[in-house]
Amino acid sequence: MAEPLFDQLQRLQQEFRGHPPVERWHPELSGDMDLRICRDGRWVHEGTEIQRQSLVRLFASILKREGDEYFLVTPVEKWRIQVEDVPFIATQVAIGRERNRELLLFTTNTGDVVPLDHGHPFQLNPFGEPPQPVPYIEVRDGLQARLSRDVYYQLVEWAEDVPVEEKNTDGQLWIRSAGARFLLGKY
Repeated sequence: MAEPLFDQLQRLQQEFRGHPPVERWHPELSGDMDLRICRDGRWVHEGTEIQRQSLVRLFASILKREGDEYFLVTPVEKWRIQVEDVPFIATQVAIGRERNRELLLFTTNTGDVVPLDHGHPFQLNPFGEPPQPVPYIEVRDGLQARLSRDVYYQLVEWAEDVPVEEKNTDGQLWIRSAGARFLLGKY
């Protein structure tokens, strides 16, 4: 008999100190779990919001995406969950320097710290009603975070306009990180 999911999660978190190698785990589907990650970042289990941030972080550490579906996985169990938009929200951004280059670091609502670089790029996706382009950042293995409004406004302050010689369309705002430029939006 398999050990209970919570016990497995605690053991895995201690063993891997961060994110277990969920990309290597391929158990058969165990079923659907009544767990929903809301657009606003709340994790709701059986109609009740999970209040313990440590439990949310534990679940987030074993989250896996396959196509358009999301799962909580262990080496022996795989539970499908519902995600209304994306599983994470970038709630903070900091600017610093690494190897003489500007680097932006984002912190998610589950404690992940993600650099903006080629391995963690921006993507502009429609969000809201009416749909507006909103930046998302790759956190890990196909899991994305939507930038909070506060983070977006901070980036707008740091953004630069495209140099005139490069302009061939409407205005564009770019930010720099890890030696590269990333499109923040158009105006």
